[in-house]
Amino acid sequence: MQRYWLLTWTTYGTWLPGDPRGFVGRVRIADGIRDEANQFQAEPHRASQPLLANSVQTLKQTPVRLNYSQADLLLQQFRETANYRRWIIAAGAVMSNHIHLVVGVPDDPEPSTLLRDFKSYGSRVLNRTTDIPAGHKWWTEHGSTRKLADETALSNAIAYVMQQEFPLVVWTDQEWIRTNLPNRIDELNQENHRGDLRPPARQG
Repeated sequence: MQRYWLLTWTTYGTWLPGDPRGFVGRVRIADGIRDEANQFQAEPHRASQPLLANSVQTLKQTPVRLNYSQADLLLQQFRETANYRRWIIAAGAVMSNHIHLVVGVPDDPEPSTLLRDFKSYGSRVLNRTTDIPAGHKWWTEHGSTRKLADETALSNAIAYVMQQEFPLVVWTDQEWIRTNLPNRIDELNQENHRGDLRPPARQG
């Protein structure tokens, strides 16, 4: 049985707990660490200036922002990783400070395993192609794994990925969508106004 997940993670130091935009992840509260706001389209955690200030103080290097070349390399690596693992990437978007992937997997592996593998192999390709010091961190420690329980949630997640405002690269598996979401293909094609891979012309 195929199961589907919306995976999201951020580059190091760019979207910290307490961020004014809201955030998804683990926050420490009175009774320990609780993972909340991790359902697709759920409300994120609210901004918190004290939490944000504390997060900034704990940074061990400058924040990471990806460029177009790195985004291309990452997407190619994600697709290679998925193919090797026999997973499906229905849609993916790489922004300068975060990544979204809609992933289908057989059986029911731990979603943290999916997140770990994509982040790990992504780091390897960036390490091979970038002049960086040893121990450089590309990603935040954790990420968001949101289960997509039905066809509506799956198609909404794909549309969400395709609608990202400032993507460096966007990709959708159109053949997979036509085969597996035939009732949604027209709707999703309207969202895919940028084409299959490349966003609008680069600025600056």
